[in-house]
Amino acid sequence: MLDNNTALLFSHPERDFDYFAPVTPLVEEALLMPFYINGNAVGTVWIIAHDQNRRFESEDLRLMTDLGTFAASAYQAVLSLNAIQAVAAVVESSEDAIVTKDLNGIITSWNLGAERIFGYNPGEVIGKSVNILIPADHPNEEPRILERIRRGERINHYETVRVRKDGTRLNISLTVSPVRDSTGKIVGASKIARDITERKRSETQIAILARETEHRTKNILATVQAAVHLTHAETVDGFRNAIEGRIQALANVHSLFVQSRWSGAELHELVTQELAPYRRGDGTRVGIEGPSILLEPNAAQTIAVILHELATNAAKYGALSVKDGRVVIAWRRSANGRLTLSWTEAGGPTVIVPAHEGFGTRVTRAMTSQANGEIRLDWNTAGIVCEIVLPI
Repeated sequence: MLDNNTALLFSHPERDFDYFAPVTPLVEEALLMPFYINGNAVGTVWIIAHDQNRRFESEDLRLMTDLGTFAASAYQAVLSLNAIQAVAAVVESSEDAIVTKDLNGIITSWNLGAERIFGYNPGEVIGKSVNILIPADHPNEEPRILERIRRGERINHYETVRVRKDGTRLNISLTVSPVRDSTGKIVGASKIARDITERKRSETQIAILARETEHRTKNILATVQAAVHLTHAETVDGFRNAIEGRIQALANVHSLFVQSRWSGAELHELVTQELAPYRRGDGTRVGIEGPSILLEPNAAQTIAVILHELATNAAKYGALSVKDGRVVIAWRRSANGRLTLSWTEAGGPTVIVPAHEGFGTRVTRAMTSQANGEIRLDWNTAGIVCEIVLPI
């Protein structure tokens, strides 16, 4: 029947279709009428007679034609209802806020996503102005949106700020579309709001980190440039070794910065790391004393380079150049927020005051000055004593 797209009359269909055979009483006649959606036959209406005294006639065909029209309408209504229910299910399950409002800005629907994002349940907002979500410092935003909606415009991915029920502000991405009635007249707006607060926070953090990285990179390069500028040697190999040692000291302290996520370097770890090549297991060669202090990066870089210079000098000429020599590094924090660090050598060769200041000493003084600190260097015959004071 659907293939022929016309009404058909069957008599004793069990003769051709054996699955009708068990039907009792037997089907004497069956009148079948197709029904249509948009001109296409999509289903059938059946009327069956079990009494051979009753035969279908033209009036039955007219009645079946009317029933087909009714069935088509009912079927189309079911399809529409299913579609509406499917859309409603999507709206309710959406993580985004989906809200409708009339042309006066009065909220007419409110999904679970809106409740989760803004904190209001439907009973608290439906029938109220959407202005309850708009912060006081955005007074002209909603009138402008409504004006564009009245002109039939669609607003795509508009980033703005809204206020939750508890007063906290949210960054949202907003899409607003006109809603039309069956005649095409604009009667309201549908809004989809996505919470982008975390994304905006991440973008801000990335921007801050980028600026901080730029600042730190400039500081590192300035420190390396100063180290290169202050380094002198009689041979190329000597110059290279001196530069490598100073840059390695900076690299070591930066590994501590990474561990602390660039908040700084713990002083005890910094000193232990720099003096590690000279220590013995019994602690008799290098002594380290002082409280736990987290140095900010600039101060930590300064201390790292100074310790490298002092250790290099002690290994060449001072206490660390002999088996029984000893170095003690100690520090304390003063009440005015300054760090006093002392380097004391003992048991090494007799100290002779140099005729002129060496490059290591010049680097130490330059680094201390760059950090707005002070340095005192005593060439005691029993061993060098260096005291450094830095703001922290």
